[in-house]
Amino acid sequence: MPRLVLIRHGQSLWNLENRFTGWIDVPLTATGEAEAANAGEKLRGLELNVAYTSALKRAARTLEIVLKSIPLDLPVISDKALNERDYGDLSGLNKDETRAKYGDEQVHIWRRSFDVPPPGGEALKNTAERTLPFFDRAIMGDIRQGKNVLVVAHGNSNRAIVMKLENLSPDEILGLELATGVPRVYDLSIEGTVSNLSVLG
Repeated sequence: MPRLVLIRHGQSLWNLENRFTGWIDVPLTATGEAEAANAGEKLRGLELNVAYTSALKRAARTLEIVLKSIPLDLPVISDKALNERDYGDLSGLNKDETRAKYGDEQVHIWRRSFDVPPPGGEALKNTAERTLPFFDRAIMGDIRQGKNVLVVAHGNSNRAIVMKLENLSPDEILGLELATGVPRVYDLSIEGTVSNLSVLG
């Protein structure tokens, strides 16, 4: 039975600084690198055949550390379809300062509604609309061939995939926190039906 492993990248510099990051390319912190190494150790012994990541360096670096920690040498496919949600005009802003400027309620709507994007950015709905076609075509294409797949991406691109795999509603997926550097391991049928989920936190 094929296996899919989803990991949100390790802590980035702007996670630490409580900033909206989105498509801005920021590095991992030392904590983020340690989280990635820990994720790799938890996956040691798992057979994996191919890896996917986004076009952003915090995810690519996390994947690099994970593979070194397992250790495995896998073909790696990078695609911007797996990039984090674009926060538009909020990118780079401190979340607390943004709440002070726009109000708690407005910022909560931008962050936690399924289909209301921040100015110039994407809602989770928009992220899913670019992530899921790639997931269905490329990642599930490998699953259908019986391959075990590792995906290292972002909180919201991974949320879109989790929403599909676990048949979650928009409200349910928005309430799900995906911790940095924690693998979610799915045993799947070749049609994509989940038979087992393990969170290696």
